[in-house]
Amino acid sequence: MTRPRVLVIGSGIAGLSFALKAAEWASVLVVTKKSRADSNTNWARGGIAAGLGPDDDPALHLADTLRAGDGLCHRDRVEAVVREGPARVQELMEWGVRFHRENGELSLGREGGHSRRRIVRAGDRTGREIERALLSAVARHRHIRLIQHLLVVDLLVEASPEGRRCVGAVALDHRRGVQVELRAPTTLLAAGGAGQVYLHTTNPTVATGDGIAMAYRAGARVANMEFVQFHPTALYPTEDPAFLISEALRGEGALLRLQDGSLLMEGRDPMGSLASRDVVARAIHQEMGRRRQSHVLLDVSPIPRATMEARFPGAVEGCRARGIELFATGIPVVPAAHYMCGGVVTDEMGRSSVEGLLASGEVAFTGVHGANRLASNSLLEAVVFSHRAAEAARSAAEPPGGGPSRVPHQVLDSPHGPPEGPLGPNASEALTERRRLVRTLMWNDVGIVRTDRGLTRAVDRLTALRAEEEDRWTREGWSLAGVELRNLLEVARLIAASALLRKESRGLHFNVDHPERDDERFLADTTLEGR
Repeated sequence: MTRPRVLVIGSGIAGLSFALKAAEWASVLVVTKKSRADSNTNWARGGIAAGLGPDDDPALHLADTLRAGDGLCHRDRVEAVVREGPARVQELMEWGVRFHRENGELSLGREGGHSRRRIVRAGDRTGREIERALLSAVARHRHIRLIQHLLVVDLLVEASPEGRRCVGAVALDHRRGVQVELRAPTTLLAAGGAGQVYLHTTNPTVATGDGIAMAYRAGARVANMEFVQFHPTALYPTEDPAFLISEALRGEGALLRLQDGSLLMEGRDPMGSLASRDVVARAIHQEMGRRRQSHVLLDVSPIPRATMEARFPGAVEGCRARGIELFATGIPVVPAAHYMCGGVVTDEMGRSSVEGLLASGEVAFTGVHGANRLASNSLLEAVVFSHRAAEAARSAAEPPGGGPSRVPHQVLDSPHGPPEGPLGPNASEALTERRRLVRTLMWNDVGIVRTDRGLTRAVDRLTALRAEEEDRWTREGWSLAGVELRNLLEVARLIAASALLRKESRGLHFNVDHPERDDERFLADTTLEGR
């Protein structure tokens, strides 16, 4: 019998773990717009949270997640993640992930918002180790094909009795300048996040919100786009992307201090420097503004030097490479955009509102993170929901009373240049400048602290810029830079518009014009219908 076909967009933990599951019964094509290891997963430093410690259990992990989520977590989804998470972590190890061990047992770290040590890690390069192992497992699998440098531009959507149905995608081979059509009855969207929508971010340059933007254009529902997590400790001065200093350092005793040496979080939160990310990022932002200082300090002196060298080699080497004497002066840090808590709305099995389209990982809104993601829950959510999405895909591929449902699987090339940039001698410079304009606008008006006036200004400006870009898009050829700018504008407008709708402050969304939480009017998700 012909094996059903499955298309996976993205090569991070969500896409690769799904591919390995789906390849048990289907022929899987994984496409990624850059090289196969370019993903937010590869940049994840902290680890993956799971209740594996002797003093831990799913109920405690649930309570910590709900507390961080500030009233908006979907309890049933969180329960599924904390219950199924340990088995998924074990599966990662079976696929070859080498987590750090001490005395034969998994070495568990602690991060902000967690009441227990439950962060499974590989030093402070956990994402890189997970990516290495999954890519190796995928390469060995005869039913998985992975194509690099293939940028998905839009989803292919057809009418169905239930509404819209995704039947694949159209992509750009941006090195050859040709259009590629990919058809499959099931598509998993695992294209990652959108940190590059902000001027300062820990996300790699590939994180331009492509998945959320193309799903929204295809008619999929999105939710809670206003909840953007800013990581409190990016190395100062920031690069692009910013060098991330793992939250696990604070779990081992590192303390946030102001430049005069006083404790930054003293009296602000009972958990001190281990408070949740929304609280810490706002505190740093407030003090930097009040004192007119460029950064704060992460004091690592409470951590033995040998522990630092063994558990946090990335931080140690990164600081030394930049001339920072971290043991003597501390680490200069600032907040930077880090993670999207909102995204493409899915059900409990990873299905979107468009038939045939599943979503997992940072691109998806499952309801797990609520208004603020608990540290290291993202990789866990990704493997749990990719597992569930694979089960849903298999059920859809084997309808009652017949063999596998099929959409003919085709890969068709057609000229659609130019390959790099729109026409004109200064095209790349123009696109770069427009991209920087969007990122600066978002940082200033839709950042850690917001106002009604700034959000209104951002929505108006982004709406106009998006219209200009759509007009250019219809007149000029596709390019990698052009596709990414189009998607950044789409996602930026969704974030700003969602933030303007929420007239309260909750979790990661803080509006000085509405500083209090309002459960009577806003204890609900902000949902936008696709266009």
